[in-house]
Amino acid sequence: MIPTPHIGLTDKSKMAKTVLMPGDPLRAKYIAETYLTDTVLINSVRNMLGYTGVYNGKKVTVFGSGMGLPSVGIYSYEMYNFYDVENIIRVGSAGAYVPELKLRDVVIATDAWSESTFISTQNPSCNNSIVEPSETLSQRLVSSAEQLGIPTKRGRIHSTDVFYPSDPEGFKYIHDNWKCVAVEMDSVALFHNAKMAGKNAATICTISDNFWTHERASSEERTTSFNEMIKIALNSVE
Repeated sequence: MIPTPHIGLTDKSKMAKTVLMPGDPLRAKYIAETYLTDTVLINSVRNMLGYTGVYNGKKVTVFGSGMGLPSVGIYSYEMYNFYDVENIIRVGSAGAYVPELKLRDVVIATDAWSESTFISTQNPSCNNSIVEPSETLSQRLVSSAEQLGIPTKRGRIHSTDVFYPSDPEGFKYIHDNWKCVAVEMDSVALFHNAKMAGKNAATICTISDNFWTHERASSEERTTSFNEMIKIALNSVE
């Protein structure tokens, strides 16, 4: 099934075995233009930009996923099942549920929790609300950060379906009951798809806003200034 309905690439050999997956396709463009050499645009269907290039002699693909569990679910499923991708590292932004996480802190997910029905809808035999990333891929991120001397935090991520909840204080309940330290909108779907396909997934995020302090990065900063996270992810590619 190549090309797929969402990826126009007809030669799967042009997709690397390891994919860095930001939500924003413009962040994918920024990463490719800033860090990769011999870069080739491999997808522009729906303006979801994807590039393959070389970083420190290693082939790597950077590909946007859009926003939310259904979107990352589509792209990661097609990559794992139709393009022979082995590893997907989500590189994204997250909102802090705890005051000690500051803007631009880097968080590597230990696991992800969601109240979403994504998992049970995709596979009715699964009822999980907490999904773990691939241990080996996550450890590569940890080791990469240590090699680069970049401090990171670890913790559970909340993958939400709703960017604008009706109760702005609801994050306190989620933190207290589910021990989530930050929120984003993708990791549960990515981790679940990886497990279903027998592949690897991990998430590294940069804190873009804090629900306690109400600090917030601009949209431009979200696109171009999360360089420490990007360097960790790229340096982890084998």
